[in-house]
This record gives sequence, C-alpha cells and structure tokens, in this order.
Amino acid sequence: MDREVNVAVIGAGVWGINLVRNFHALDALRVICDRDHERLKLIYERYPNVDMETDFAHLLQRSDIHALAIATPAPTHADLAIQALEAGKDVFVEKPMALNVSDGEQMVEIARKQGRILMVGHVLEYHSAILKLKELLDKGELGKVQYIYSNRLNIGRFRMEENALWSFAPHDISILLRLLGDMPEEVACHGGAYLNHEIADVTMSTFKFSNDVRAHIFVSWLHPFKEQKLVVVGDKQMMVFDDTLPWDRKLRLYPHRVDWVSGRIPVANKAEAENVQIEEVEPLQEECRHFLLCIATREQPRSNGESGLKVLQVLESCQRSLRQGGKVVRSSEEEEALYFAHPTATIDAGCEIGEGTKVWHNAHVMSGARIGKNCILGQNVFVARNVRIGDGCKIQNNVSVYEGVTLEDNVFCGPSMVFTNVVNPRSEVSRRDEFRPTLVKHGATLGANCTVICGHTVGRYAFVGGGAVVTKDIPDHALVYGNAAKIAGWMCECGESLYFTSSNSDSVEFATCEKCDKQYQKDGLSVKQVELVAISPTS
Repeated sequence: MDREVNVAVIGAGVWGINLVRNFHALDALRVICDRDHERLKLIYERYPNVDMETDFAHLLQRSDIHALAIATPAPTHADLAIQALEAGKDVFVEKPMALNVSDGEQMVEIARKQGRILMVGHVLEYHSAILKLKELLDKGELGKVQYIYSNRLNIGRFRMEENALWSFAPHDISILLRLLGDMPEEVACHGGAYLNHEIADVTMSTFKFSNDVRAHIFVSWLHPFKEQKLVVVGDKQMMVFDDTLPWDRKLRLYPHRVDWVSGRIPVANKAEAENVQIEEVEPLQEECRHFLLCIATREQPRSNGESGLKVLQVLESCQRSLRQGGKVVRSSEEEEALYFAHPTATIDAGCEIGEGTKVWHNAHVMSGARIGKNCILGQNVFVARNVRIGDGCKIQNNVSVYEGVTLEDNVFCGPSMVFTNVVNPRSEVSRRDEFRPTLVKHGATLGANCTVICGHTVGRYAFVGGGAVVTKDIPDHALVYGNAAKIAGWMCECGESLYFTSSNSDSVEFATCEKCDKQYQKDGLSVKQVELVAISPTS
C-alpha cells in the first residue's frame, strides 16, 4: 500500500477482539473504542501502543483515523456505520450490516455520495476453501449445480437482539449468492422459538433459483454440538466444505456417479473422497487485509455494500416467510399489509407490524421497529427504530416510544405519557451509545401524563397512576403514584384494587378480587395469583 491506513475497531467483545488482533498484526490498528472501561483496561495490557476510547462521537472527529471496523451488537450496526460514513470514514461493518433493507439502502447511498468504502464482514467469502470451491464450479468440475445445503449449528451464544436466522444465516446466504451468482426466485422459512417466544432459535430456509437449482440453510443455537458444513451437489461430482475439520480435510471432492440400470433405475456408484488442497490462512486476516487494500486503492471490496444489501433482501424475505408460518415468498411479490394505517401515518420501510394492528393519524413507525398483532397506535404516536412492542398493546395519543423501550403483550400507555432513554441528556453531547433499556411487562398500565425514567422495569399488571414519575423498578401488580412514584396499593389483572388481609403467617397475606374473584398471595412486595382451597370447618 502506498500510504499508511489507521483503523479504529468499535466494539471489543467476543468477535471484535479478533478484529483487534488482526488489524494490529497488519500494523493498522490505532484505536480501540468500547463503552466497557474494565474491558479496555485489560486490552490495554496487551496493546499498550494503541489508544483506548469510550466516546464514539469524539473518535469520529479524529482526522488521523481513516477507517472504522464496527463489531458492536447487530441493532447498532446501521446507526454507527451511517455516522462514520457521514464523518468521511471508510467503514467495515460486521454482518448483518443492518437489521432491515431500508437501513442497508441508506448505508449504501451515503457511502456512494461520500465516496467512501463500505465493506460487510462476510468472512467466509475470504476463506480459501470457498475461493477454491468457486474456482472449481466456474471450471465446470462439478457439472451443473443441482442442490446446495448448509448447516450452521451450535449450542449457546444466544441473542436477544436478533434471531438465529439473522445471527447465523448471513454467512451462508452470502456464500450461496456468491457461488450461484444469482438471487433466489422463491424463499420459504420455518422456525421455532423455545427460549424466548419472540426470537427464533432454529430456522430452516429453502430457496429456489433459476434453472431449477435448489438450496436450504439450517441454523440453530440449540444444537448439541458444533457443525459448520456446506454441501454442493453437481451432476458430475459433489463437494463438501466442513470448517470444523483440519485444514487438509476441510474441502473434499466426492466423484460419485449415478448409473441408470435398464435406462430407468438409478444406482449410486460411490467413489473415495479426495482431499482438495487449499491455502492454510486465517480468513479473517485475509478479510482485514482486503479492507486495507481497498482503502488504499479505492477499489470496491469483494463483500461491498451492494452485496451486503442483497443478503439483507434475502434475509427479509426469509423473515417474512417465517412470520407467515413458512409461506413461500417470491422475489417479485410485495408484502401485503395485514394491518391498517391511516393515510397521514408514516410507516418506514423495514419495520414489522402485526396483523390487525391499527396505526392512526400522523403516527410514525421507524424502520427496525417490531409491533405485534392487534395493537392500537393513537394520533401522533412515535415508535423509534428497534423498539419492540408485543401483541394487544394500546398506545394512546401523543406518546413517543423511544429506542431502548420494550413493551410486552397487552400494555396500556395512557395519553401523553413519557418514556426516556438517557438519564443525563445534553443537546451538544451525543448519548446514542448510552441508551438505558426500559421494560414494561405483560398487562401493565401507564396512566396519562406519567413519566417512566429509563433503566427500570414496570412489573406485570402494575398500575402507574396519572402524572406519576417512575424512578425505580415497580413490582408486579403494584399501584403507584406521585413524584417519585411510591406503592399505594395493589391491582388485580382486571384492573380493580386488591385488599390484602393477614393470615396466620406474619408475612403472607391473601386477597380476593371483588370484581372477578381471582385470588392472590402477597409476601412482602411479591404478589402472585394463586388458587386458594376453602377449608370447611369441622363439626
């Protein structure tokens, strides 16, 4: 390279530390940026000549930093990348580049306007086994490709931000598109959510390409052992890439043959597998080296923004099919809106809105937001990117649900109530990386004009009175009001007050709702519904 390239790595977690190691080995690492001070202290012991930074906005102002490598949680990728591109930095962003196509399109457009390099971390596109496989395919060694399947399975690394499809499958989709040089005509995706009812832990995606080529991708983080295997079936030979095996056996060619007996009965003639020689080099190091080369030459990366956008488009089609129970989605189809939106409402591309939901006058739902079924969003409601709203929620007029807020099912937000997401806002100081999460649990009610300070949890069926200011966690079924909000009573699931009376125990009390006859037990600040058995007096 003709000039020195200085890189900052953003996010030094489980994967980011690998980028740190490789960019440092390539003598390009100048800054490591992470919000965790203790983590930075430990990293500094290994890399004492590298600057440690906690303020992303300050980092963008440094003229000596030419490029950023972003390895933060997936929901932050698009926002950080867009800020970096607008600040004139070249950007390497880990997969997925965004969590919706709309954000991906914005990233690609800003990179084009700014004349910046935008590269997506599809590391397998830099694996010597994949490069060799592509070479053999292009030479016709396998004949006509008939079927490709990929398994990416493991136990653990559970995510709360994105499901297994978005976490694992981008690798395999990028390879599928690279090997076939085509986008699928049809997609179908089935899955199951076992740890969290909103987040799929296992998905099976099937694809139909032109010329009747088929493929499937099976991903799971609930598998008893690690498996990373890609199989390409041609009409001449078959190829298997198993990334869990040693380098001399990662890529194997199977010259099996199918003979037709009497012209109508297929018989398999198996042959011994042949190990294909590939270069033993770390794919991530090759990927980082390629990024630096593209910065120096201004050539487009192999995994550039446009190719990353195609992966997002396939992922969105898979996600749409998954939401619809595995329905086949065709590339020419536009998603049919199953919800109602008033003509004055603004619904950004890339958000999800469930069937039966109503979005009323002048409301705005941003890309990346996910809203469940049968919700009501009143006049002037604003839902920020990446917000999660469950089924059956009612959000009354003039409520803004900011990023970092999660509403479980059947939450009621009264008119003009307020959420926050930063505890110490300043107009002139960016706090985008300091949002504190707020969780409102199933069935809770937030009264008109109340305020929920960020970083707290409102319990199941809790009731926050009008005008109250929530400054700490609220227990299940608690009735609170005032500034700061204090517990003033207890509420039934049906919204009626509960009146507890002591039992023989000093701490445990019981109540029966006068409206619906549900029965509850209270032990200190813990209230739960119970089934009490009436005991008849003995004669």
